[in-house]
Amino acid sequence: MGSRQYSFIGAILAGILMFHFHGFVHSEKAPNYTFVQDATSAPKIVYYDYIIIGGGTSGCSLAATLSQNARVLVLERGGSPYGNPNITNIENFSDTLSDTSPTSPTQQFTSEDGVYNARARVLGGGTALNGGFYSHASTRYVKEAGWDETLVNKSYEWVEKLVVFKPPKVDYQVAVRDGLLEAGVLPYNGFTYDHLYETKIGGTIFDKNGHRHTAADLLEYADPRRITVYLHATVHKILFRYNNGTARPQAYGVVFKDASGVFHKAYLMKNSKTLNEIILSAGAIGSPQLLMLSGIGPSDHLQAHGIKVVLDQPLVGQGMADNPMNILAIPSPIPVEVSLIQTVGITRFGNYIEAFSGQSLSFLFSSSAQKLSRGPRLFVNKTDQPFTVPTKAMAEAAEITNAIANKSFKGAVILEKVTGPLSTGYLELRNTNPNDNLAVTFNYFKEPEDLIRCVLGMRTIIEVVNAYPFSKFRYSNMTVQALIDMMVSLQLNKRPRHPSAAFSLEQFCIDTVMTIWHFHGGCQVDKVVDRDYKVLGVDALRVIDGSTFLRSPGTNPQATVMMLGRYMGEKVSHERCSHGRK
Repeated sequence: MGSRQYSFIGAILAGILMFHFHGFVHSEKAPNYTFVQDATSAPKIVYYDYIIIGGGTSGCSLAATLSQNARVLVLERGGSPYGNPNITNIENFSDTLSDTSPTSPTQQFTSEDGVYNARARVLGGGTALNGGFYSHASTRYVKEAGWDETLVNKSYEWVEKLVVFKPPKVDYQVAVRDGLLEAGVLPYNGFTYDHLYETKIGGTIFDKNGHRHTAADLLEYADPRRITVYLHATVHKILFRYNNGTARPQAYGVVFKDASGVFHKAYLMKNSKTLNEIILSAGAIGSPQLLMLSGIGPSDHLQAHGIKVVLDQPLVGQGMADNPMNILAIPSPIPVEVSLIQTVGITRFGNYIEAFSGQSLSFLFSSSAQKLSRGPRLFVNKTDQPFTVPTKAMAEAAEITNAIANKSFKGAVILEKVTGPLSTGYLELRNTNPNDNLAVTFNYFKEPEDLIRCVLGMRTIIEVVNAYPFSKFRYSNMTVQALIDMMVSLQLNKRPRHPSAAFSLEQFCIDTVMTIWHFHGGCQVDKVVDRDYKVLGVDALRVIDGSTFLRSPGTNPQATVMMLGRYMGEKVSHERCSHGRK
Protein backbone atom coordinates (compact mmCIF):
# COMPACT_ATOMS: atom_id res chain seq x y z
CA MET A 1 0.00 0.00 0.00
CA GLY A 2 1.44 3.37 -1.04
CA SER A 3 2.19 6.28 1.23
CA ARG A 4 -0.66 8.28 -0.31
CA GLN A 5 -3.11 5.52 0.63
CA TYR A 6 -1.76 5.47 4.21
CA SER A 7 -2.13 9.24 4.37
CA PHE A 8 -5.70 9.01 3.09
CA ILE A 9 -6.68 6.36 5.64
CA GLY A 10 -4.92 8.33 8.36
CA ALA A 11 -6.91 11.41 7.44
CA ILE A 12 -10.16 9.45 7.62
CA LEU A 13 -9.25 8.03 11.06
CA ALA A 14 -8.27 11.47 12.27
CA GLY A 15 -11.58 12.81 11.04
CA ILE A 16 -13.51 10.06 12.81
CA LEU A 17 -11.63 10.65 16.05
CA MET A 18 -12.17 14.37 15.71
CA PHE A 19 -15.90 13.78 15.21
CA HIS A 20 -16.25 11.48 18.20
CA PHE A 21 -14.15 13.58 20.54
CA HIS A 22 -15.06 16.94 19.16
CA GLY A 23 -16.56 17.99 22.46
CA PHE A 24 -13.22 17.46 24.17
CA VAL A 25 -11.18 19.23 21.49
CA HIS A 26 -13.03 22.49 22.09
CA SER A 27 -14.44 21.77 25.54
CA GLU A 28 -14.46 23.91 28.65
CA LYS A 29 -14.31 22.49 32.15
CA ALA A 30 -16.95 23.00 34.80
CA PRO A 31 -17.52 25.39 36.46
CA ASN A 32 -15.57 27.72 34.17
CA TYR A 33 -18.01 27.85 31.27
CA THR A 34 -17.70 31.05 29.26
CA PHE A 35 -20.97 30.27 27.46
CA VAL A 36 -23.04 30.30 30.69
CA GLN A 37 -24.27 33.83 31.37
CA ASP A 38 -27.00 35.60 33.26
CA ALA A 39 -29.99 36.40 31.06
CA THR A 40 -29.64 40.10 31.85
CA SER A 41 -26.73 40.08 29.37
CA ALA A 42 -28.88 38.69 26.56
CA PRO A 43 -29.76 40.84 23.52
CA LYS A 44 -33.43 41.69 23.10
CA ILE A 45 -33.62 39.35 20.09
CA VAL A 46 -31.48 36.26 19.38
CA TYR A 47 -31.52 33.52 16.73
CA TYR A 48 -30.50 29.86 17.12
CA ASP A 49 -30.96 26.48 15.42
CA TYR A 50 -32.30 24.89 18.59
CA ILE A 51 -33.89 26.54 21.59
CA ILE A 52 -33.98 24.28 24.65
CA ILE A 53 -36.29 25.34 27.46
CA GLY A 54 -34.83 24.00 30.68
CA GLY A 55 -31.20 23.28 31.51
CA GLY A 56 -32.03 20.35 33.75
CA THR A 57 -31.33 16.63 33.91
CA SER A 58 -32.14 15.99 30.25
CA GLY A 59 -31.63 19.51 28.90
CA CYS A 60 -27.88 19.67 29.61
CA SER A 61 -27.02 16.37 27.92
CA LEU A 62 -29.32 17.24 25.01
CA ALA A 63 -27.78 20.68 24.54
CA ALA A 64 -24.20 19.41 24.75
CA THR A 65 -24.93 16.82 22.06
CA LEU A 66 -26.79 19.13 19.68
CA SER A 67 -24.05 21.77 19.93
CA GLN A 68 -21.69 19.52 18.00
CA ASN A 69 -23.58 20.25 14.77
CA ALA A 70 -25.76 23.29 15.40
CA ARG A 71 -26.15 26.54 17.33
CA VAL A 72 -27.96 25.90 20.60
CA LEU A 73 -29.62 28.20 23.14
CA VAL A 74 -30.52 26.91 26.60
CA LEU A 75 -32.93 28.94 28.74
CA GLU A 76 -32.72 27.97 32.41
CA ARG A 77 -35.02 29.68 34.93
CA GLY A 78 -32.69 28.99 37.86
CA GLY A 79 -29.11 29.83 38.71
CA SER A 80 -25.81 27.96 38.71
CA PRO A 81 -25.17 24.94 40.94
CA TYR A 82 -21.49 25.82 41.21
CA GLY A 83 -20.23 27.62 44.28
CA ASN A 84 -23.24 26.64 46.41
CA PRO A 85 -21.96 24.39 49.22
CA ASN A 86 -25.47 23.18 49.97
CA ILE A 87 -25.54 21.63 46.50
CA THR A 88 -21.97 20.47 46.12
CA ASN A 89 -21.34 18.81 49.52
CA ILE A 90 -23.03 15.58 50.57
CA GLU A 91 -23.23 16.71 54.21
CA ASN A 92 -25.45 19.62 53.20
CA PHE A 93 -27.90 17.56 51.15
CA SER A 94 -30.91 18.39 53.32
CA ASP A 95 -30.17 22.12 53.48
CA THR A 96 -30.88 22.60 49.79
CA LEU A 97 -34.24 20.83 49.93
CA SER A 98 -35.19 22.85 53.03
CA ASP A 99 -34.24 26.21 51.49
CA THR A 100 -37.37 28.34 51.03
CA SER A 101 -35.67 31.56 49.93
CA PRO A 102 -36.80 33.21 46.65
CA THR A 103 -33.49 32.30 45.00
CA SER A 104 -33.44 28.74 46.30
CA PRO A 105 -32.57 26.00 43.78
CA THR A 106 -35.61 24.22 45.21
CA GLN A 107 -39.17 25.35 44.51
CA GLN A 108 -41.37 23.76 47.12
CA PHE A 109 -45.02 22.94 46.56
CA THR A 110 -47.72 20.84 48.18
CA SER A 111 -49.82 18.60 45.99
CA GLU A 112 -53.61 18.61 46.22
CA ASP A 113 -53.19 15.24 47.95
CA GLY A 114 -51.59 17.02 50.91
CA VAL A 115 -48.05 15.77 50.27
CA TYR A 116 -45.05 18.12 50.50
CA ASN A 117 -43.00 18.15 47.31
CA ALA A 118 -40.35 20.11 45.43
CA ARG A 119 -39.11 20.79 41.91
CA ALA A 120 -35.70 21.96 40.78
CA ARG A 121 -34.90 25.56 39.86
CA VAL A 122 -31.21 25.35 38.97
CA LEU A 123 -28.88 24.43 36.10
CA GLY A 124 -28.56 20.66 36.28
CA GLY A 125 -32.14 20.25 37.47
CA GLY A 126 -32.89 17.44 39.90
CA THR A 127 -29.31 16.16 39.75
CA ALA A 128 -28.35 19.22 41.81
CA LEU A 129 -30.82 18.31 44.58
CA ASN A 130 -31.32 14.56 44.72
CA GLY A 131 -29.78 11.71 46.70
CA GLY A 132 -27.36 10.95 43.90
CA PHE A 133 -28.27 7.30 43.26
CA TYR A 134 -27.50 6.16 39.72
CA SER A 135 -29.01 3.03 38.17
CA HIS A 136 -30.20 2.13 34.67
CA ALA A 137 -33.73 1.38 33.54
CA SER A 138 -34.53 -2.29 33.07
CA THR A 139 -34.08 -3.91 29.66
CA ARG A 140 -37.85 -4.43 29.64
CA TYR A 141 -38.40 -0.69 30.12
CA VAL A 142 -36.05 0.08 27.22
CA LYS A 143 -37.87 -2.35 24.92
CA GLU A 144 -41.31 -1.02 25.88
CA ALA A 145 -40.12 2.54 25.18
CA GLY A 146 -39.06 1.47 21.69
CA TRP A 147 -35.51 2.70 22.21
CA ASP A 148 -32.47 1.37 20.35
CA GLU A 149 -30.70 -0.73 23.00
CA THR A 150 -27.22 -0.19 21.56
CA LEU A 151 -27.59 3.58 21.46
CA VAL A 152 -29.13 3.54 24.94
CA ASN A 153 -26.09 1.74 26.37
CA LYS A 154 -23.68 4.09 24.59
CA SER A 155 -25.63 7.07 25.91
CA TYR A 156 -25.48 5.75 29.47
CA GLU A 157 -21.71 5.29 29.09
CA TRP A 158 -21.36 8.84 27.78
CA VAL A 159 -22.99 10.13 30.98
CA GLU A 160 -21.00 7.82 33.26
CA LYS A 161 -17.60 8.97 31.97
CA LEU A 162 -18.10 12.38 33.55
CA VAL A 163 -20.51 12.25 36.47
CA VAL A 164 -20.89 8.74 37.94
CA PHE A 165 -18.81 6.98 40.60
CA LYS A 166 -18.68 3.83 42.70
CA PRO A 167 -19.77 4.76 46.25
CA PRO A 168 -17.43 4.21 49.20
CA LYS A 169 -18.12 1.36 51.58
CA VAL A 170 -20.23 2.60 54.51
CA ASP A 171 -21.04 0.39 57.51
CA TYR A 172 -24.69 1.40 57.61
CA GLN A 173 -25.20 0.56 53.94
CA VAL A 174 -23.49 -2.80 54.55
CA ALA A 175 -25.95 -3.47 57.38
CA VAL A 176 -28.87 -2.62 55.09
CA ARG A 177 -27.44 -4.93 52.42
CA ASP A 178 -27.03 -7.83 54.84
CA GLY A 179 -30.45 -7.13 56.36
CA LEU A 180 -32.05 -7.32 52.92
CA LEU A 181 -30.33 -10.62 52.25
CA GLU A 182 -31.48 -12.02 55.60
CA ALA A 183 -34.99 -10.81 54.77
CA GLY A 184 -34.89 -12.91 51.59
CA VAL A 185 -34.18 -10.22 49.00
CA LEU A 186 -31.76 -12.57 47.24
CA PRO A 187 -29.34 -12.88 45.50
CA TYR A 188 -26.72 -10.19 46.05
CA ASN A 189 -25.66 -8.79 42.68
CA GLY A 190 -22.77 -6.67 43.90
CA PHE A 191 -21.95 -3.26 42.42
CA THR A 192 -23.70 -2.65 39.11
CA TYR A 193 -25.53 0.05 37.19
CA ASP A 194 -27.86 -2.58 35.71
CA HIS A 195 -31.42 -3.03 36.91
CA LEU A 196 -31.27 -6.49 38.48
CA TYR A 197 -33.83 -8.02 40.80
CA GLU A 198 -33.05 -8.36 44.51
CA THR A 199 -30.09 -6.66 46.27
CA LYS A 200 -27.31 -4.58 44.73
CA ILE A 201 -25.08 -1.53 45.14
CA GLY A 202 -25.67 1.20 42.57
CA GLY A 203 -23.63 4.15 41.34
CA THR A 204 -23.64 7.70 42.67
CA ILE A 205 -23.02 11.19 41.33
CA PHE A 206 -21.05 12.01 44.50
CA ASP A 207 -17.32 11.43 44.13
CA LYS A 208 -15.00 9.93 46.77
CA ASN A 209 -14.70 13.34 48.45
CA GLY A 210 -18.46 13.70 48.83
CA HIS A 211 -18.60 16.32 46.06
CA ARG A 212 -21.74 16.29 43.89
CA HIS A 213 -21.48 16.15 40.11
CA THR A 214 -24.58 17.22 38.20
CA ALA A 215 -25.97 17.14 34.68
CA ALA A 216 -24.47 20.63 34.32
CA ASP A 217 -21.06 18.92 34.22
CA LEU A 218 -22.15 17.24 30.98
CA LEU A 219 -21.86 20.65 29.32
CA GLU A 220 -18.13 19.89 29.26
CA TYR A 221 -19.03 17.87 26.15
CA ALA A 222 -20.51 20.97 24.48
CA ASP A 223 -18.82 22.97 21.76
CA PRO A 224 -18.50 26.37 23.46
CA ARG A 225 -18.50 28.10 20.09
CA ARG A 226 -22.01 26.90 19.32
CA ILE A 227 -23.87 27.03 22.63
CA THR A 228 -25.23 29.74 24.91
CA VAL A 229 -26.82 29.09 28.29
CA TYR A 230 -28.80 31.90 29.90
CA LEU A 231 -29.51 31.62 33.63
CA HIS A 232 -32.49 33.20 35.40
CA ALA A 233 -34.27 33.14 32.04
CA THR A 234 -37.94 32.38 32.63
CA VAL A 235 -39.82 31.40 29.48
CA HIS A 236 -43.34 32.82 29.40
CA LYS A 237 -44.60 31.24 26.20
CA ILE A 238 -43.74 29.57 22.94
CA LEU A 239 -44.65 31.42 19.74
CA PHE A 240 -46.52 29.75 16.88
CA ARG A 241 -47.32 30.63 13.28
CA TYR A 242 -49.13 28.99 10.37
CA ASN A 243 -47.12 28.44 7.19
CA ASN A 244 -48.55 28.41 3.67
CA GLY A 245 -52.07 28.92 4.87
CA THR A 246 -52.17 25.54 6.68
CA ALA A 247 -54.08 24.96 9.90
CA ARG A 248 -51.13 23.19 11.52
CA PRO A 249 -49.21 25.44 13.94
CA GLN A 250 -45.42 25.65 13.84
CA ALA A 251 -43.25 26.77 16.74
CA TYR A 252 -40.80 29.47 15.74
CA GLY A 253 -39.72 31.32 18.89
CA VAL A 254 -40.09 31.96 22.61
CA VAL A 255 -40.54 34.91 24.92
CA PHE A 256 -38.45 34.91 28.10
CA LYS A 257 -37.86 37.31 30.97
CA ASP A 258 -34.60 37.95 32.83
CA ALA A 259 -34.11 38.59 36.55
CA SER A 260 -34.50 42.34 36.03
CA GLY A 261 -37.94 41.89 34.53
CA VAL A 262 -36.85 42.64 30.94
CA PHE A 263 -38.45 40.57 28.21
CA HIS A 264 -36.42 39.02 25.38
CA LYS A 265 -37.30 36.99 22.30
CA ALA A 266 -35.44 34.02 20.86
CA TYR A 267 -36.27 32.82 17.35
CA LEU A 268 -35.35 29.77 15.31
CA MET A 269 -33.03 30.58 12.43
CA LYS A 270 -34.66 30.25 9.02
CA ASN A 271 -32.95 27.49 7.07
CA SER A 272 -34.86 25.48 4.50
CA LYS A 273 -32.22 22.73 4.38
CA THR A 274 -32.24 21.85 8.07
CA LEU A 275 -34.76 21.15 10.80
CA ASN A 276 -34.63 23.81 13.50
CA GLU A 277 -36.73 23.16 16.58
CA ILE A 278 -37.79 24.29 20.02
CA ILE A 279 -37.38 21.55 22.63
CA LEU A 280 -39.09 21.55 26.01
CA SER A 281 -36.94 19.98 28.74
CA ALA A 282 -38.53 21.78 31.68
CA GLY A 283 -39.52 18.65 33.60
CA ALA A 284 -42.76 16.97 34.58
CA ILE A 285 -44.21 20.19 35.99
CA GLY A 286 -42.64 22.81 33.74
CA SER A 287 -43.14 21.21 30.33
CA PRO A 288 -46.92 20.70 30.52
CA GLN A 289 -47.21 24.09 32.22
CA LEU A 290 -45.45 25.85 29.34
CA LEU A 291 -47.46 23.99 26.72
CA MET A 292 -50.64 25.24 28.36
CA LEU A 293 -49.33 28.79 28.80
CA SER A 294 -48.51 28.72 25.08
CA GLY A 295 -51.99 27.60 24.05
CA ILE A 296 -51.63 23.81 23.81
CA GLY A 297 -53.85 21.96 26.24
CA PRO A 298 -57.50 21.42 27.22
CA SER A 299 -59.32 24.26 25.48
CA ASP A 300 -61.87 24.87 28.25
CA HIS A 301 -59.12 25.15 30.86
CA LEU A 302 -57.01 27.48 28.70
CA GLN A 303 -59.93 29.75 27.89
CA ALA A 304 -60.84 29.97 31.57
CA HIS A 305 -57.41 31.56 32.09
CA GLY A 306 -57.70 33.86 29.09
CA ILE A 307 -55.17 31.91 27.01
CA LYS A 308 -55.63 31.82 23.24
CA VAL A 309 -56.01 28.22 22.14
CA VAL A 310 -53.43 27.11 19.57
CA LEU A 311 -54.31 23.41 19.78
CA ASP A 312 -57.01 21.70 21.83
CA GLN A 313 -55.05 18.87 23.46
CA PRO A 314 -56.96 17.52 26.48
CA LEU A 315 -54.17 15.08 27.44
CA VAL A 316 -51.65 17.79 28.34
CA GLY A 317 -51.25 17.68 32.12
CA GLN A 318 -52.81 14.23 32.39
CA GLY A 319 -51.10 11.05 33.60
CA MET A 320 -49.24 12.82 36.42
CA ALA A 321 -47.77 10.23 38.77
CA ASP A 322 -45.51 10.32 41.80
CA ASN A 323 -44.00 7.15 43.20
CA PRO A 324 -45.23 6.97 46.81
CA MET A 325 -42.58 6.66 49.50
CA ASN A 326 -43.05 5.51 53.08
CA ILE A 327 -40.31 5.43 55.67
CA LEU A 328 -39.13 4.39 59.09
CA ALA A 329 -36.68 6.72 60.88
CA ILE A 330 -34.46 4.67 63.14
CA PRO A 331 -32.42 6.27 65.96
CA SER A 332 -29.03 4.64 66.47
CA PRO A 333 -27.19 4.11 69.78
CA ILE A 334 -23.86 4.66 67.97
CA PRO A 335 -22.70 7.38 65.56
CA VAL A 336 -23.71 6.81 61.95
CA GLU A 337 -21.77 7.91 58.90
CA VAL A 338 -23.38 10.24 56.40
CA SER A 339 -24.51 8.30 53.36
CA LEU A 340 -27.18 8.76 50.75
CA ILE A 341 -28.67 5.98 48.64
CA GLN A 342 -26.20 3.19 47.84
CA THR A 343 -27.83 -0.15 48.60
CA VAL A 344 -31.13 -1.06 46.98
CA GLY A 345 -33.41 -4.06 47.23
CA ILE A 346 -35.36 -4.51 43.98
CA THR A 347 -38.19 -6.82 44.96
CA ARG A 348 -40.23 -8.90 42.54
CA PHE A 349 -43.48 -7.69 44.11
CA GLY A 350 -42.94 -4.09 43.00
CA ASN A 351 -40.85 -2.19 45.56
CA TYR A 352 -37.47 -0.59 45.95
CA ILE A 353 -35.99 -0.66 49.46
CA GLU A 354 -33.32 1.98 50.09
CA ALA A 355 -31.68 3.80 52.99
CA PHE A 356 -29.74 6.93 53.85
CA SER A 357 -27.98 7.75 57.08
CA GLY A 358 -26.38 10.49 59.16
CA GLN A 359 -27.49 14.06 59.71
CA SER A 360 -29.03 14.69 56.29
CA LEU A 361 -32.60 14.20 57.46
CA SER A 362 -33.99 17.62 58.32
CA PHE A 363 -35.78 18.05 54.98
CA LEU A 364 -38.07 15.16 55.92
CA PHE A 365 -39.13 16.71 59.20
CA SER A 366 -38.66 20.42 58.60
CA SER A 367 -42.05 21.35 60.05
CA SER A 368 -42.42 18.57 62.61
CA ALA A 369 -40.59 20.14 65.54
CA GLN A 370 -42.61 23.33 65.19
CA LYS A 371 -45.87 21.40 64.96
CA LEU A 372 -45.04 19.15 67.89
CA SER A 373 -44.04 22.06 70.10
CA ARG A 374 -47.59 23.39 69.89
CA GLY A 375 -48.99 20.41 71.74
CA PRO A 376 -50.33 16.90 71.10
CA ARG A 377 -51.17 15.95 67.53
CA LEU A 378 -54.85 15.37 66.80
CA PHE A 379 -55.97 12.29 64.92
CA VAL A 380 -59.27 11.77 63.12
CA ASN A 381 -61.31 8.62 63.57
CA LYS A 382 -64.01 7.28 61.27
CA THR A 383 -66.58 9.64 62.72
CA ASP A 384 -64.23 12.63 62.28
CA GLN A 385 -63.99 12.98 66.06
CA PRO A 386 -60.50 14.09 67.14
CA PHE A 387 -58.37 12.27 69.67
CA THR A 388 -54.78 12.74 70.78
CA VAL A 389 -51.73 10.72 69.86
CA PRO A 390 -50.14 8.68 72.69
CA THR A 391 -47.98 10.85 74.94
CA LYS A 392 -44.95 8.52 74.76
CA ALA A 393 -44.91 8.54 70.97
CA MET A 394 -45.27 12.31 71.01
CA ALA A 395 -42.33 12.69 73.36
CA GLU A 396 -40.12 10.38 71.30
CA ALA A 397 -41.10 12.14 68.08
CA ALA A 398 -40.43 15.57 69.58
CA GLU A 399 -37.01 14.45 70.83
CA ILE A 400 -36.07 13.03 67.43
CA THR A 401 -37.27 16.01 65.39
CA ASN A 402 -35.53 18.46 67.70
CA ALA A 403 -32.33 16.44 67.37
CA ILE A 404 -32.65 16.50 63.61
CA ALA A 405 -33.28 20.24 63.60
CA ASN A 406 -30.14 20.71 65.72
CA LYS A 407 -28.18 18.29 63.52
CA SER A 408 -27.44 16.06 66.49
CA PHE A 409 -29.60 13.14 65.37
CA LYS A 410 -27.86 9.77 65.20
CA GLY A 411 -29.64 7.37 62.93
CA ALA A 412 -31.03 6.78 59.50
CA VAL A 413 -34.07 6.31 57.34
CA ILE A 414 -35.10 3.14 55.55
CA LEU A 415 -37.65 3.72 52.82
CA GLU A 416 -39.74 1.83 50.33
CA LYS A 417 -40.77 3.23 46.97
CA VAL A 418 -43.62 1.72 44.97
CA THR A 419 -42.65 0.96 41.39
CA GLY A 420 -44.69 2.44 38.55
CA PRO A 421 -46.99 3.63 40.01
CA LEU A 422 -50.34 2.62 38.54
CA SER A 423 -52.19 5.51 40.19
CA THR A 424 -52.17 8.74 38.17
CA GLY A 425 -53.63 12.21 38.37
CA TYR A 426 -53.35 15.56 36.61
CA LEU A 427 -52.14 19.13 36.88
CA GLU A 428 -53.89 22.42 36.21
CA LEU A 429 -52.89 26.05 35.99
CA ARG A 430 -53.73 28.30 38.92
CA ASN A 431 -52.84 31.39 36.90
CA THR A 432 -50.69 32.43 33.93
CA ASN A 433 -47.54 33.24 35.91
CA PRO A 434 -44.85 30.69 34.92
CA ASN A 435 -43.12 31.19 38.28
CA ASP A 436 -46.11 30.09 40.34
CA ASN A 437 -46.96 26.59 41.49
CA LEU A 438 -49.65 24.60 39.74
CA ALA A 439 -52.47 22.56 41.22
CA VAL A 440 -51.07 19.02 41.01
CA THR A 441 -52.99 15.90 42.01
CA PHE A 442 -51.16 12.55 42.03
CA ASN A 443 -53.95 10.37 43.49
CA TYR A 444 -51.62 8.29 45.66
CA PHE A 445 -52.91 4.73 46.14
CA LYS A 446 -55.95 5.29 43.96
CA GLU A 447 -55.15 1.92 42.40
CA PRO A 448 -55.34 -0.90 44.99
CA GLU A 449 -52.23 -2.64 43.64
CA ASP A 450 -50.08 0.34 44.63
CA LEU A 451 -51.30 0.01 48.20
CA ILE A 452 -50.65 -3.74 48.22
CA ARG A 453 -47.09 -3.08 47.05
CA CYS A 454 -46.57 -0.47 49.77
CA VAL A 455 -47.67 -2.91 52.47
CA LEU A 456 -45.32 -5.58 51.15
CA GLY A 457 -42.52 -3.03 51.08
CA MET A 458 -43.14 -1.95 54.67
CA ARG A 459 -43.16 -5.60 55.77
CA THR A 460 -39.77 -6.01 54.11
CA ILE A 461 -38.43 -2.93 55.91
CA ILE A 462 -39.62 -4.39 59.23
CA GLU A 463 -37.77 -7.63 58.47
CA VAL A 464 -34.61 -5.68 57.65
CA VAL A 465 -34.85 -3.69 60.89
CA ASN A 466 -35.35 -6.90 62.87
CA ALA A 467 -32.44 -8.66 61.12
CA TYR A 468 -29.27 -9.42 63.07
CA PRO A 469 -26.91 -7.32 60.85
CA PHE A 470 -28.97 -4.27 61.76
CA SER A 471 -28.96 -4.81 65.51
CA LYS A 472 -25.99 -2.57 66.37
CA PHE A 473 -27.68 0.40 64.69
CA ARG A 474 -30.89 0.11 66.68
CA TYR A 475 -31.83 0.58 70.33
CA SER A 476 -32.76 -2.84 71.71
CA ASN A 477 -35.63 -1.41 73.75
CA MET A 478 -37.24 0.43 70.83
CA THR A 479 -39.70 -1.91 69.14
CA VAL A 480 -40.87 -1.67 65.56
CA GLN A 481 -44.26 -0.68 66.90
CA ALA A 482 -42.64 2.24 68.71
CA LEU A 483 -40.97 3.28 65.46
CA ILE A 484 -44.30 3.14 63.64
CA ASP A 485 -46.04 5.11 66.40
CA MET A 486 -43.34 7.75 66.13
CA MET A 487 -43.73 8.04 62.34
CA VAL A 488 -47.51 8.39 62.66
CA SER A 489 -47.05 11.25 65.11
CA LEU A 490 -44.70 13.23 62.85
CA GLN A 491 -45.90 15.99 60.52
CA LEU A 492 -44.70 14.21 57.37
CA ASN A 493 -47.50 15.65 55.24
CA LYS A 494 -50.79 17.54 55.48
CA ARG A 495 -53.00 14.47 55.28
CA PRO A 496 -55.30 13.47 58.15
CA ARG A 497 -54.19 10.74 60.56
CA HIS A 498 -56.41 7.83 61.54
CA PRO A 499 -56.12 5.67 64.69
CA SER A 500 -55.68 2.53 62.59
CA ALA A 501 -52.49 3.94 61.03
CA ALA A 502 -50.56 2.76 64.09
CA PHE A 503 -51.47 -0.91 63.57
CA SER A 504 -52.69 -1.20 59.96
CA LEU A 505 -49.90 -1.00 57.38
CA GLU A 506 -52.51 -0.14 54.74
CA GLN A 507 -53.61 2.94 56.69
CA PHE A 508 -50.00 3.71 57.62
CA CYS A 509 -49.10 3.85 53.91
CA ILE A 510 -52.05 6.13 53.13
CA ASP A 511 -51.59 8.48 56.09
CA THR A 512 -47.79 8.88 56.06
CA VAL A 513 -47.10 8.83 52.31
CA MET A 514 -44.32 11.10 51.12
CA THR A 515 -42.66 11.92 47.83
CA ILE A 516 -39.32 10.63 46.62
CA TRP A 517 -39.38 13.37 43.95
CA HIS A 518 -39.72 10.94 41.05
CA PHE A 519 -42.91 12.49 39.68
CA HIS A 520 -43.44 12.21 35.94
CA GLY A 521 -46.09 12.45 33.21
CA GLY A 522 -48.05 15.39 31.81
CA CYS A 523 -46.71 15.12 28.23
CA GLN A 524 -46.79 11.37 27.79
CA VAL A 525 -45.61 9.40 24.78
CA ASP A 526 -48.40 8.37 22.37
CA LYS A 527 -50.70 10.87 24.07
CA VAL A 528 -49.05 14.30 23.81
CA VAL A 529 -45.86 13.40 21.92
CA ASP A 530 -45.02 10.67 19.42
CA ARG A 531 -42.20 8.13 19.71
CA ASP A 532 -39.76 10.74 18.40
CA TYR A 533 -40.95 13.09 21.17
CA LYS A 534 -42.52 15.49 18.67
CA VAL A 535 -45.63 17.22 19.98
CA LEU A 536 -48.64 15.80 18.17
CA GLY A 537 -50.41 18.24 15.88
CA VAL A 538 -47.57 20.80 15.95
CA ASP A 539 -44.41 21.31 13.89
CA ALA A 540 -40.90 22.16 15.15
CA LEU A 541 -41.66 21.35 18.81
CA ARG A 542 -40.57 18.42 20.94
CA VAL A 543 -40.64 17.47 24.61
CA ILE A 544 -37.65 15.50 25.89
CA ASP A 545 -37.75 14.91 29.65
CA GLY A 546 -39.50 12.92 32.37
CA SER A 547 -42.89 14.43 31.54
CA THR A 548 -43.05 11.95 28.63
CA PHE A 549 -42.72 8.85 30.85
CA LEU A 550 -45.62 6.48 31.41
CA ARG A 551 -43.89 5.21 34.55
CA SER A 552 -40.67 5.95 36.38
CA PRO A 553 -37.64 4.08 34.99
CA GLY A 554 -35.58 1.93 37.33
CA THR A 555 -34.98 2.52 41.01
CA ASN A 556 -34.16 6.20 40.47
CA PRO A 557 -34.83 7.96 37.16
CA GLN A 558 -31.92 10.40 36.89
CA ALA A 559 -29.66 7.98 34.96
CA THR A 560 -32.31 7.41 32.32
CA VAL A 561 -33.29 11.09 32.07
CA MET A 562 -29.66 12.10 31.47
CA MET A 563 -29.32 9.22 29.03
CA LEU A 564 -32.47 10.30 27.19
CA GLY A 565 -31.03 13.77 26.55
CA ARG A 566 -27.93 12.26 24.97
CA TYR A 567 -29.91 9.56 23.14
CA MET A 568 -32.34 11.99 21.55
CA GLY A 569 -29.58 14.51 20.88
CA GLU A 570 -27.85 11.87 18.77
CA LYS A 571 -31.05 10.97 16.92
CA VAL A 572 -32.02 14.60 16.27
CA SER A 573 -28.49 15.41 15.06
CA HIS A 574 -28.57 12.44 12.70
CA GLU A 575 -31.96 13.51 11.40
CA ARG A 576 -30.65 17.02 10.86
CA CYS A 577 -27.59 15.84 8.94
CA SER A 578 -29.64 13.44 6.82
CA HIS A 579 -32.15 16.17 5.95
CA GLY A 580 -29.36 18.61 5.09
CA ARG A 581 -27.90 16.18 2.55
CA LYS A 582 -31.16 15.92 0.62
